[in-house]
Amino acid sequence: MKSEADLFAGAHRLEDMSISLIRIVMDKAKAMADAGAPVVPFVAGEPNFNTPEPIKEAAIQAIRENYTHYTSNRGLPALRACIARQMQADTGLRYDPETEIVVTSGGAEAINNALIAMLNPGDEVIVFSPAFINYENVARICGASVIHIPLKKKNGFQIDVDEVRAKLTPKTKMIVMNNPCNPTGVLYTKETLEQFSKLIVENNLLAFSDEIYSRLTYDGQSFYSLASFPGMRERTIVMNGFSKTYAMTGWRIGYLCADKRMMPHIMKVHQYSTTCSPTFIQVGLAKAMEAPETKRAVDDMVAAFTQRRRLILDGLHTIPQLDFVTPRGAFYVFVDVSGTGLSGEEFSNRLLEKTYVATVPGIGLGKECVDFVRFSYATSDENIIEGIKRLRTFTAEL
Repeated sequence: MKSEADLFAGAHRLEDMSISLIRIVMDKAKAMADAGAPVVPFVAGEPNFNTPEPIKEAAIQAIRENYTHYTSNRGLPALRACIARQMQADTGLRYDPETEIVVTSGGAEAINNALIAMLNPGDEVIVFSPAFINYENVARICGASVIHIPLKKKNGFQIDVDEVRAKLTPKTKMIVMNNPCNPTGVLYTKETLEQFSKLIVENNLLAFSDEIYSRLTYDGQSFYSLASFPGMRERTIVMNGFSKTYAMTGWRIGYLCADKRMMPHIMKVHQYSTTCSPTFIQVGLAKAMEAPETKRAVDDMVAAFTQRRRLILDGLHTIPQLDFVTPRGAFYVFVDVSGTGLSGEEFSNRLLEKTYVATVPGIGLGKECVDFVRFSYATSDENIIEGIKRLRTFTAEL
């Protein structure tokens, strides 16, 4: 008979997994705010905007019209058709909405489905560091080995293709990338992606490309999907969604686009994870995501992020102890705080405790990132101005 300790022990495959430090800081900051502290949040990768009105109204109407039953495991056909049009407009890529697109319950489920569907125990997966923590943890659930390749500030956090080549082994099956990148804000150049894609094709590898921030780019820079390069469409699983661009984090809606040869495996995982995403949400999106008012709302949000980026960068430039690579995408700045004499974790913890400014220690996004802190500027202009003011005072007093 098993002991009580054995009975309630977690599955062994979870032993190498870690809890997200982002969520730990978010919970701590929320508890402080609930207790009355004037917290300035630079933590969550969540727009402080509300979902565009046409989407909300269409979803409410869908409930009234009783779109409250199952839909296809793959997702509502009308929404998949919208996604196919959006993908073609943004990337030039054509995906068959019948066989090559699946709607998921958020980006997290999309990551889960894709990696579990394609990875076996003993496979090696290359993950660039720092990175969104889900990639590594889901790969470990699969029994795969995670090979980290640190992205270096001196290289502008761009991928070093020669370093990737040196890490390849006969066990390497997949490379995971996020473009634009959370947490560095880097937008990978066309030249980098061309070299990177050639390496993947030459070595017959799979790629998982998280492109959730693809529409959030700045300084006139262009986004290029990894799947758009020669030989890459058939070997790349593209993830995208509605959380960031449409301010729909709480709706939990995303999607995967992949070659039809991979989709049956992905569908097996998806079918036994969520069956299908809520039907009324899919109906609402299908009816409203292409509406002119929705498109204007998205354009307004991107313009606001552009302004907020200017505010936070201008503010950070006035603090000599801090250093960073100018972000060209997403809504994060990855700040090197080593000039303060503190580690990123010490800096972030003290900043929160003393000034109520909440940030994410870089160590939570990559073991090599001990000197860094992530700032999210998906918050209000007022919060950015006040947060920079407190940050300037805090660093001056160190």
